[in-house]
Amino acid sequence: MDNLDRRILDILRRDARTPYTEIAAQVGTSEGTVRNRVDRLTEEGIIERFTISTRTGNIKAMIEVSVKVNVNTTSISETMATWEQVDFVWQVSGEEDVVLIVDAADTRAVNQLITRARELDEIKNTKTRLILDERLGGVSS
Repeated sequence: MDNLDRRILDILRRDARTPYTEIAAQVGTSEGTVRNRVDRLTEEGIIERFTISTRTGNIKAMIEVSVKVNVNTTSISETMATWEQVDFVWQVSGEEDVVLIVDAADTRAVNQLITRARELDEIKNTKTRLILDERLGGVSS
C-alpha cells in the first residue's frame, strides 16, 4: 500500500459514496486508476466493507469488555460481531480487551447487549460509555 492508496482510503473513510471521478480529481490521478486501486484494496481485504454512519436518534454506546485469562479474544469478538445493533468490535490493548460500538434504539436495548455480554462465561467485566456526540476526524473547516 502506497501513499496514493492511503489518500484514496482517507477520502472513502469520510464518504464511501464519493464518486471515483471526484476522488481522482482530489488525488491527481485518473478515474480508472482510482477504480483499479479500490478493486485491489477490496480484493486484498484492506477494504473490508463499505458502510454508512447515521443520525437515527438512537443511543450510541461503547461497551468495554474484559475477558478472563487465557480467553481467545478473536473468538469472542467474532461472536459479538454477529449481534444485532453492534456496529464494530475492536480488540484493544489496555485494561479492557474488547470494545463494542453499538447503535441501539434506546437504553433498554443497550442494557440487553450488556447483559448478553455478561452472560458469556469468558467475560470478566464490562464498562459502558454512552456516546454523546461525534465528529468526523481529519476534516478541516
